[in-house]
Amino acid sequence: MSCKSKEEKIKPTVETISESIYASGTLKSKDQYQAFATVNGVIQQVFVTEGQAVKKGDAILSIYNEAQRLNKQNAELAAQFSDFNANQGKLNDAKAGIDLARNKMKNDSALYFRQLSLWQQQIGTKNELEQRELAYQNSKNAYSSSIVKYDDLKRQLDFSSAQSKKNVLISGRIENDYIIRSEMDGVVYRLPKFKGEIVGPQTALAIIGDAKKFILEMQVDEYDILKIRLGLPVLVTMDSYKGKVFDARVTRIDPIMNERSKTFLVEAEFIQQPETLYPNISFEANVVIQSKEKALLIPRNYLLNDSMVVKSNGEKAVVKTGLRDYQKVEILSGIGANDELVKPAQ
Repeated sequence: MSCKSKEEKIKPTVETISESIYASGTLKSKDQYQAFATVNGVIQQVFVTEGQAVKKGDAILSIYNEAQRLNKQNAELAAQFSDFNANQGKLNDAKAGIDLARNKMKNDSALYFRQLSLWQQQIGTKNELEQRELAYQNSKNAYSSSIVKYDDLKRQLDFSSAQSKKNVLISGRIENDYIIRSEMDGVVYRLPKFKGEIVGPQTALAIIGDAKKFILEMQVDEYDILKIRLGLPVLVTMDSYKGKVFDARVTRIDPIMNERSKTFLVEAEFIQQPETLYPNISFEANVVIQSKEKALLIPRNYLLNDSMVVKSNGEKAVVKTGLRDYQKVEILSGIGANDELVKPAQ
């Protein structure tokens, strides 16, 4: 009688139960990214501090490279030397040469046709006529050649001027690579490098992200991933907000499994976000797969072999189970709400 009086007895309760999948993860600022340089050099100046708000296009830091500075100066000098307006005198000389050749051609033309008229009147010699004709042909050729030379010179000057200006633009674009700028409106969360340090294309120079919106990044086991769907509710708890539960919803499921951890990355967003959050805060979450109101529930440890329960009179009853969480299990059939149960011996 003493042993029986110490047996734990309960009756099933009617409550709401939810089946969920446990996941843990860390917070990440929305659109958070690492800023990298595309060039090598030494950090010349840092324009911001950690925690500072920035706008898209704001300079984060600059990198110094003497060779690039000299290349830009050379490009600017070449552009000045090749500038079309600066070489206008060469074109004026070429145009003057055309005018001179034209006038000489007109003069030689007049002399030739005059000599031809005299020859038709049988005045003068054939040798004089041939000399006039040869002089006229030479001046015609010289005039055509001067036009060609002018066009070639103009085309060459146009090309040199445009090319040198392009080189200045390219040099300026390359120089712009030496200034790291924010790609978004947000906050500079981390600046791992300082003024005077040598950096390269493989060096992360800043972590920048949204200041107001955060993403919940969860790792879900491969055995559970098929149960996860977009839009499922997520219950979130954080050590930073002890005793509070926040509602979120699944917004993204990464389709590729991490081969090392055998997990999938699942993202969720808060329905009502806490007032203050920071990147990399850890959290625990339960993704609610399904829920049911007014379910007949018993503690899971009162279930024997997942299919039977023991009544207070010692009788064993076969039951059919439904939803279950970490503490309770739904009973679909086999016992009623008034049946008294005892905890099975372990």
